[in-house]
Amino acid sequence: MEENVIPWGLSPLTWALLVLSSSFLVALLARALFKGVVQRLTRQTETELDDILARHLRRPVWLSIGLGGTWYALAVLDLPRPVPYVTTGLLATGVVVLWTVGISRIAGEVLEWLAERTDRFSAVSPRTMPVFEFGARAVVYGTALYFLFLAWNVDLTGWLASAGIVGIAVGFAARDTLANLFAGVFILADAPYKLGDYLILGSGERGRVTEIGIRATRILTRDDVEIIVPNAVMANVKIINESGGPGEPFRVRAKVDVAYGSDLDEVRSLLLAALEGVEGITEDPNPRVRFREFGSSGLRFQLLCWVHRPELRGRVLDAINSNIYKSFNANGIEIPYSRHDVYLHQRE
Repeated sequence: MEENVIPWGLSPLTWALLVLSSSFLVALLARALFKGVVQRLTRQTETELDDILARHLRRPVWLSIGLGGTWYALAVLDLPRPVPYVTTGLLATGVVVLWTVGISRIAGEVLEWLAERTDRFSAVSPRTMPVFEFGARAVVYGTALYFLFLAWNVDLTGWLASAGIVGIAVGFAARDTLANLFAGVFILADAPYKLGDYLILGSGERGRVTEIGIRATRILTRDDVEIIVPNAVMANVKIINESGGPGEPFRVRAKVDVAYGSDLDEVRSLLLAALEGVEGITEDPNPRVRFREFGSSGLRFQLLCWVHRPELRGRVLDAINSNIYKSFNANGIEIPYSRHDVYLHQRE
């Protein structure tokens, strides 16, 4: 350690105490300036970014001043080894931890601030937040780990070489986890579906997306059963997004056959009347009736209407079919069904 120059002919202990007390006074002054002046000025501006910076930088700044003064005061005393090594490492570790926590909180709040302004910052949105949060944490904590090694005078050359070998081994061992991780990033970036969308998986499960994580996607079915699907599977199977398209309203088809000779206009009127009192049907687009084809035993009609959300399809279709059956019975409209005659022959 280089010999420290002590002014005014003071003893090392006196100079160390003077430096230590001065650093704490400067630290308290910086704390008061941040709280009384800087934060007051930032509250007068329109943007919230300066408020976020002032709020989370106050503690790292004034505590770093105090810890820096403590380090210099201990260096002046020229303590025997290994005391300087340990004290320097501990103080530097404290500074790294303070700034890591502060910068991590700043990054989180800045990302939330950007996500609330999708009209100006379209890249950052609630669905892409996990990607940016993961990237910010990786950069902040990776940089913090680097400075921690430097604080304890650890040579990183051997560590980096070892990390490369270990990384290859871990990559082979955790290839499924890494596949899910990268698939999750691509899902969040490409957005084939989002939170709240109603999906039909390739295996037939149907439900609403409740969470899109880095590793897996969670889907809640109509039976209130949660399905956890790895993102690698979600990225490599066919998925039907019933909430996709220009809007969430979902079309429902009620199919019915009527006997040949039925009054077509009456059938249309009765089908449209079957929608009255059924909850969940939208007014726009308007319901409509289509005469599809001449069937083998009857005329085939479809009643088309739209529901507010895909999960309402089963409930609405049940109510519509019930109304159609009651209405046709009351008005003498026959619903044809196949009949089979069985002839029994007795052999003598």
